[in-house]
Amino acid sequence: MTADAVQPDDAASTEDHGAVLFLGDSITAQGSWDTWLPDERTVNQGVGGDTTDGVLARLDDVIAQQPEVIVLLVGTNDFGNHRASVEHVVRGVESVLVTLRRELPGVRLLLVSILPRQADFSTKIEEANRHLRQFVATCHAQYLDAWPALADGDHLDDRFTDDGLHLTEEGYRAYVAELVPALERVRELPPMSRSIQAIDLDGASA
Repeated sequence: MTADAVQPDDAASTEDHGAVLFLGDSITAQGSWDTWLPDERTVNQGVGGDTTDGVLARLDDVIAQQPEVIVLLVGTNDFGNHRASVEHVVRGVESVLVTLRRELPGVRLLLVSILPRQADFSTKIEEANRHLRQFVATCHAQYLDAWPALADGDHLDDRFTDDGLHLTEEGYRAYVAELVPALERVRELPPMSRSIQAIDLDGASA
């Protein structure tokens, strides 16, 4: 995948922005973000096989980076490897967002929908995504729904994957084409100047 396939036309230089930190599992870890987003200073904190619990356990490292933007994509391994419930995944993602907002009140948060994968998982993923889409405003975050660009009905489009889960070069091209304008939108969101009040996850979760 070439950088000019996804490079925005009028991007600012890296000196104008703080870092964009990518947080998640192997779909994030395998991304060549510095190549695909040449006008951004990127930090890749994707870990292969990671889950919502795993991301929660390593948030201190994320917070220490003091990024300007965090792009969060996690949850598919909870369903695939651990057979977790929708409630567990939603609660985990919400807890990550709440913690990041509390510890980094000025950070710009972009939550990416859990991506499509094999059809067996579509019902749980789509239900989790519905809840997360509703929740993000609570954390002064934005939501990128990548499902329409990557799905073929109830599964990850065969053009974008070799195994029904991970993205090929063409899959990443389709994803980054959605990500670039989403990053532009999230930067238009004014940063928060103070920490939000405590969020009651019991009242906000699925």
